Amino acid sequence: MVDLTGKTALITGAGQGVGFGIAVAMSEAGANVVLAGRTLAKVDEAAKEIEGRGGNAMAVHCDVKDAASMQAALDATLAVFGGLDILVNNAQEVPLGTLDEVTDEAFTAGFESGPLATFRFMKLARPHLAARGGGVIFNMATSAGVRWDMAGYGPYGAVKQAIRVLGRAAAAEWGSENIRVLTIAPHALSPGLQWWTETYPEEAAEFVKSIPLGRVGSLEGDIGQAVAALCGPEFAYLTGATIPLDGGQANFD
Repeated sequence: MVDLTGKTALITGAGQGVGFGIAVAMSEAGANVVLAGRTLAKVDEAAKEIEGRGGNAMAVHCDVKDAASMQAALDATLAVFGGLDILVNNAQEVPLGTLDEVTDEAFTAGFESGPLATFRFMKLARPHLAARGGGVIFNMATSAGVRWDMAGYGPYGAVKQAIRVLGRAAAAEWGSENIRVLTIAPHALSPGLQWWTETYPEEAAEFVKSIPLGRVGSLEGDIGQAVAALCGPEFAYLTGATIPLDGGQANFD
């Protein structure tokens, strides 16, 4: 396992699902982890679970649709751990449904919590990553953005594809500061995917059949540990890429 001892990671949406899986894996690799979330009680419980496993974790409130809340979460991280090495932009409200079903309000919330939040947090983190000699930013995309049939996934795919573009720009502009920016497109049994599986069981069954490895990934083992590994020196030359942790399903070419 990669050694992240002495590193500090700030992870949004870390109270459950993919964010929590990443936080657990990074903690087990030795990193200090800051679990940020809109519901403080949820991230506080998640942080206590990590501490119970022997990790060093802290919970902070963070509403990614509120610039001041994001700044406060970063300030708390710096105050306790003295710096930042890894940022994971995971929190996101997603507008699900057809073009006719998704409201302006839901679409706007998707952009505010997705591309705009990613844009803001990357810029907030940049000087602190640079001050440590570099760091890694992870943003989240989805294979829904490159589906063969976009019906019902247009608004969701649109906000996630915008995040990919922002990540490419940040990688190009900040590479000279040794800041790497990677986009992760995960398939994992998060609460959101669990809800979708239960709500649309026939479509979910076909979805799993389309995954070459024949299964949905685990939060910690398949997603978290892979993201933690990408922080290591073995991947120091990798930036600007979209990495599908999805069992071989999506084609981002």
